[in-house]
Amino acid sequence: MNEKIIKQIKSLPPLPKSVMEVQRITNDPNSSISDLVKVIKEDPMLIANLLKAANSPLYGFTRQIKTVDQAVSLFGMTTVKGFVISFAVRNNLKFDLSAYGIDENRFHDVSIRRNALAFNWYRTKRDKLDIIATDSFLIDLGAVIISLILVGEGRDKEFRERLNSENRIELEREFVGATATEITAEIFKHWHFGEELIEPISYIDNPLSAPNYKECAASLDVIRTIIDLLDMQTETAVQKGIQKAQDYNLDIEKLNKALEVLEKGNE
Repeated sequence: MNEKIIKQIKSLPPLPKSVMEVQRITNDPNSSISDLVKVIKEDPMLIANLLKAANSPLYGFTRQIKTVDQAVSLFGMTTVKGFVISFAVRNNLKFDLSAYGIDENRFHDVSIRRNALAFNWYRTKRDKLDIIATDSFLIDLGAVIISLILVGEGRDKEFRERLNSENRIELEREFVGATATEITAEIFKHWHFGEELIEPISYIDNPLSAPNYKECAASLDVIRTIIDLLDMQTETAVQKGIQKAQDYNLDIEKLNKALEVLEKGNE
């Protein structure tokens, strides 16, 4: 990891105390939903964002969610942790993704859709969902760092133009010496996330090499393939993602059902 990337990561603002408290609660086996609800209720913006997400058709809930208690019960504590971290990142980081030809809204739309796909795919496997749901929000967070570097160096236009015809991962390595997901893993380390969140992102380009979290890394690779940062959920991307899921021996039936929920949510 070159010095420019390390410098940008070190300059990131610390996560708010509310995030630290949410992480403490969700990591404590003796904590309850009421403990988490209490923290969320102290932040009106967090309440609004969480209820907005819960009532999005992308998540497939059949009734209107009116309270934080309902939302936390339906999503589960660790999925809510992913929301809290994602909202904190959105509010505390400067998002200039012009090197990728997208804006902040596109980045967050992709993040929500990825999380919705993760949630609907793994909602009955809470142990895996705990990891995948949180990581799914932030897969491409490293792209923010790459864009900041390239804009600062005046190389963003060249990068953006070549993205139209060249492989994104290869371009990221050529321009900054690391991929967006590799940088995301370093950001996770900087923020002192647990190894269960760091490893799947670190191995997302080669999931079967992951020492402990192969399924999580593989599922995240499928999710980012289907809902690509630059070419979101085209038919080609969906079929490519399904093929990867088959190659990884993941649950195709539940993946297809999750995709149906997302499709309905797009109507």
